[in-house]
Amino acid sequence: MIFPKFNNLEIINKIRKKYDPLANHVAPHITLVFPFESDIEKFDLENHISSVIKDISPFEIILKGITPVNCFGLYLFLSIEKGIENIIDLHKRLYTGILKDYYPSWLNEGSFSPHITVGSFKNKEDYEIAINNTKNINDTFRTIVTEITVEIIDQNEDSIIESNISLK
Repeated sequence: MIFPKFNNLEIINKIRKKYDPLANHVAPHITLVFPFESDIEKFDLENHISSVIKDISPFEIILKGITPVNCFGLYLFLSIEKGIENIIDLHKRLYTGILKDYYPSWLNEGSFSPHITVGSFKNKEDYEIAINNTKNINDTFRTIVTEITVEIIDQNEDSIIESNISLK
């Protein structure tokens, strides 16, 4: 995962608190590898990640604009304007080696679209209201990605940071 450190993060947190049920469980993030269960040892996972990212330098990301998405559920995504190619490259590299077998089958039906989820909805009515309430939010969020984070999701869906691996 990437946990961006934006100067104006409170804007994202305010939106997520209102529309994302996971807002109190995990900080705003960009998923690189989707949750999975395994017996992979921490050491082996860290070695794999370090190996596949060894030639990747820190890079800038810019996010702006909230996009409604209704495939695989009803969501609001904060869109990535700059750095998307870098994130897709990280995603592809991570799903090699010991993580190859954990590539989600549903991703074979479409392409990986990096984002920060700011809303998740169970019904169309709440979704439509949120779309209307967020359509004029045009703040720009920029930062430098300097590390990849491995998290464990506990039984309460809380995020526990397992390790941080720096980009070179």
